[in-house]
Amino acid sequence: MPEWRIDDADQPYAAAVALMDGRAAAIRHEGARELIWLTGHPPLYTAGSSADAAELLEPGRFPVFQTGRGGKHTYHGPGQRIAYVLLDLKARKPDVRSYVHALEEWAILTLARFAVRGERREGRIGVWVDMGGGREAKIAAIGVRVRRWVTLHGMSLNVEPDLAHYAGIIPCGIADYGVTSLAALGQYPTMPEVDVALKETFAEAFRDFGFDPDLD
Repeated sequence: MPEWRIDDADQPYAAAVALMDGRAAAIRHEGARELIWLTGHPPLYTAGSSADAAELLEPGRFPVFQTGRGGKHTYHGPGQRIAYVLLDLKARKPDVRSYVHALEEWAILTLARFAVRGERREGRIGVWVDMGGGREAKIAAIGVRVRRWVTLHGMSLNVEPDLAHYAGIIPCGIADYGVTSLAALGQYPTMPEVDVALKETFAEAFRDFGFDPDLD
């Protein structure tokens, strides 16, 4: 079974990436336990492997970190729950598409605990909310890296971040849609409540990867 780590305080981004890199190598080469890590970061932007510099609208606003995950620019900051998932897909199910689908399902099941309907959209990775009137907004972003079949990075769920901080980027390279959060939708769970929901829904979302919701 994976180890669960849950942080009460926001963690420096570079140190988190270093920890993930080390743990992923240990999982592959030393048989270390897989890891589910719920954490947060101070305000920053990250640039994925397909990031376009033109989509960083305010380069000096927050630190910008180049990262090995897929995707474009995204924001991390207080009020967001970051879920880093380090699983051995070679041992479980070597299917990256199914893995991304499971991350999205995890966000959808967690949001449902707080009376928010999260939805997928064809051609757009992540989880979206229908805001009415033909408007949609992203509430959970997905960005993954798979190294020798060990997963790194994962999902960010907007609980109560400062949504104005997204103004410095074109989030995930998509200019036609906004971003939202549980708080913006009138739901105000505490972060520990969100963590409980994430932990309780994980096995159901990752059933195809060998987790049993009746046991895990």
